[in-house]
Amino acid sequence: MVTAFSVFGSVEARIAGEPVPLGHARQQSVLVALLVDVNKLVPVDRLVDRVWAEDLPQRARSTLQSYLSRLRKSLSGADDTAIQRRAGGYVLTADPAAFDLHRFKQLIDQARTLDDDERARDLFDRALRLWQGQPFGALDTPWLAALRERLVREHLAAELDRNDVVLRLGGHPGLLAPLAGLTEQHPLDERLAAQMMVALYRCGRPADALHHYRNTRIRLSEELGIDPSVTLQRLHQQILVADPTLTLTPSPATITSMPPAVPNPATAGPVTPAAPRPSTAGPVTPAVVPNQLPLARRIVGRSRELDQLTRHLDTVNEGTGTVVITAIGGTAGVGKTTLALSWAQQVRHRFPDGQIYVNLRGFDPTGTPMDPAAAVRGFLDALAYPAERIPVGADAQAGLYRSLVSGKRMLIVLDNARDTDQVRPLLPGSPTCAVVVTSRRQLAGLIAAGQARCISLDVLSRDEARALLHDALGRDRRAEEDAAIDELIHLCSRLPLALTIAGARAHALPHLPLSALVEELRVEHRRIGALSTGDSVSTDLSTVFSWSYQALSPEAARLFRLLGLHPGPDTDASAAAALTGREEIHVRSLLGELTAAHLLHQHHPGRYQFHDLLRAYAAECAVADEPDREQAAATRRLFDHYLCTAHRADHLLDQHRDPITLPPATTRPLGLLDHQQALDWFTAELPVLLAGIRQAANTGLYAHAWRLPWTLHTFLQRRGHWQEWTATQRIALDSAQHDNDPEGLAHCHYGLGVAHSWNGQYNDAYTHLSQALDLYVTLRLDTGRAHTHRAFAWALQHQGRHREALVHAEHTLTFYQAANFLPGQASALNAIGWYHAQLGHLDVALANCNRALVYFQKVGNRTGEAHTWDSLGFIHHSAKHHAEAINCYEQALSLFVDLEDQFLQAETLRGLGLTQQSLGHTSEARDSYTRALRTLDALGHPDAEKLRKHLENLPAPGR
Repeated sequence: MVTAFSVFGSVEARIAGEPVPLGHARQQSVLVALLVDVNKLVPVDRLVDRVWAEDLPQRARSTLQSYLSRLRKSLSGADDTAIQRRAGGYVLTADPAAFDLHRFKQLIDQARTLDDDERARDLFDRALRLWQGQPFGALDTPWLAALRERLVREHLAAELDRNDVVLRLGGHPGLLAPLAGLTEQHPLDERLAAQMMVALYRCGRPADALHHYRNTRIRLSEELGIDPSVTLQRLHQQILVADPTLTLTPSPATITSMPPAVPNPATAGPVTPAAPRPSTAGPVTPAVVPNQLPLARRIVGRSRELDQLTRHLDTVNEGTGTVVITAIGGTAGVGKTTLALSWAQQVRHRFPDGQIYVNLRGFDPTGTPMDPAAAVRGFLDALAYPAERIPVGADAQAGLYRSLVSGKRMLIVLDNARDTDQVRPLLPGSPTCAVVVTSRRQLAGLIAAGQARCISLDVLSRDEARALLHDALGRDRRAEEDAAIDELIHLCSRLPLALTIAGARAHALPHLPLSALVEELRVEHRRIGALSTGDSVSTDLSTVFSWSYQALSPEAARLFRLLGLHPGPDTDASAAAALTGREEIHVRSLLGELTAAHLLHQHHPGRYQFHDLLRAYAAECAVADEPDREQAAATRRLFDHYLCTAHRADHLLDQHRDPITLPPATTRPLGLLDHQQALDWFTAELPVLLAGIRQAANTGLYAHAWRLPWTLHTFLQRRGHWQEWTATQRIALDSAQHDNDPEGLAHCHYGLGVAHSWNGQYNDAYTHLSQALDLYVTLRLDTGRAHTHRAFAWALQHQGRHREALVHAEHTLTFYQAANFLPGQASALNAIGWYHAQLGHLDVALANCNRALVYFQKVGNRTGEAHTWDSLGFIHHSAKHHAEAINCYEQALSLFVDLEDQFLQAETLRGLGLTQQSLGHTSEARDSYTRALRTLDALGHPDAEKLRKHLENLPAPGR
């Protein structure tokens, strides 16, 4: 007789199709508490907690036994189901496929791993049909309520995954009705909003798609006080410009999140969790197609150059065997970036594998061009390569980048390059890729070597300049003031940037004769020498800029010059508000005024940037027109904004990390609400924060210059920004020394030591960790001493020095106990247990890891609990306690699945398979190894080949 269980709706059991009486609600809760861990041991204490929580009857255990006895009787007619008493708890043995909850999860997991969308859709449909109502019916306990909520979220995620598949298959017409229903239930879900927008757009209803975006934006603002995510804003812009990829590219825009990396088993815990150690793993297929081209300014003329770029591109298909590189050269303001981006938008359909863009800031007014290594690291992020798999060295990262794009049809735009040395490390090696480089200098090295073809961009022809102004002024006005237009062209020396700004000024004053504006431009002389470009164009750009600057409203003019104090490379409305000390809603209108005057460019939704010359002019205006006191106050407000918000974001990434004391703030942080918002903010602001750290150090804001790197510690570690991590910690250390802050100095030595450890520079790491430890001792900061000993242990472990690592782990525990910091104690106990296990001291290892498990469960740290279960699995396997090892590995695996940590799922499955193999359970071992191999292959992990060979040598069943 076969048993089937269902919990989606009311809780039911059927034997041979006939319903089984399950008793009252509390007894049904006991069955569900066993069912969700079908075929796994559920300890008695856990059963009691799941069924009663704090509302315990006087004789809870005997009552539990009574319920279990009745359930055994109800299920006695089944051949494949039993409730068995085991040491420490109970196990319900049954076929998981006959349980709707497990079947639901299995079908969803299978669907998500398929490359075949038709089959994936069928599996999603089968899974969703199992859902007959709210899980567990009327049953109500705290544990069931939490589990019900989680299952409801999983059900919604499955529906959204299915929607993505259906959109890829062209099923958008049939999605509109179900999407409308889901939107009513979940009006703030941005992924759902994106799907609705894509479906509406593909059904020929772009106006409705834009209306849906506006409604979503308003609700997010009113109910959560936030803007739409960058991804949703980008989709909005794509719809506005009728981006052909929305039709041609099968995958719709979706809102995704990156789960945090998880600590190494030996140091697992809630305090500054560490990602798995980086390696030089081979490439994996990018999870997304990068589409990084910024919005381009409207281009007028340049048809000859556009055709020339296309002719260069056509050589990709001629079998030349080399990368096609086009270098666009010319003076500042001549329109190099506009040409490159306008052309790139026109030909993007020829690059189905994606387009990558980077502003190399070769002539940034700060004098700090982008390091090529930082650009490569950004490319790896754009290609969605897992951060935990990124190698440490710059050369290794560059090699990985070339491997990822090899054979792919991709366009790479390298904007504003300083010289050949900055460009060369960023070139792909595959002839299927094309590269466009813009620079004020001739890239002689590339051109001389025959690697690049050059387009030298000159000022506009007179006809093109006239067309640009005609476009700005409108038909009626240009016919009346032809002579004035000619003089305006002459005064602007046919330079596109100057003409664009002049045209915007004239357009903003339609009732003023153009001849009057020309006269004003002719006689206006302001800061003539400050903006000399050193190029051949003999135009006084400062005069053109001052013309538009003086036409701004007083508040917009103040914002313009204060933005000259911003470190760049771009900003958003919240930072602009901090600079001015005004409310963000007011500053948004000022940003609109600057954008309309072409003094600022919104290159991505919500992100604003200057042309380099305008940035320099804004900074000059700040010096000339803003009192020193106001400049200092605005800069302080800006850095307070970044520091306070970064501190909040870091806490959302790691809630158990010790906070630091911030200097008195002059502004409020952004209201980030959750882990994903923190990740999104750090991702968007990282270039600004890196530039800001340097600027803070250079301008004497030392308190900010060492604290900002501290806030970046967790993010840089998890995202694998190894070089940036070390570089910012060096600046932090110098700044803390200038700030004469002993506690800051201790934190900075510690941070630099940890960064060196992750870069494999162990001698440097030990030097700085030793100095940090001395300072923490002097300051009597027990948590700092504990953190530092833990960092010592981690570094020693990775050198195979387990005995020395154990000594430091024991010190870690001592100081966490002195600080009464329970999460840290759990982390230390697990590390102690792990090192004892490596040294063969299994009894001691077991005792320490069991204590760690209790502590992790007490503080609710599921990541630490997962690692500790894995440690216990290794310990029991080493002691040949195979049944216990299997149970521990299964507990760890379940948690790692919930945490969505694929790599550690594979590691646990390997441990489980090894234990099953030791028991002679070859079939089960093969299944575990196969599941692990599937994951390692998907991650491109180098251990996949080793495991594949192990599987090949595994005896066949029955041998």
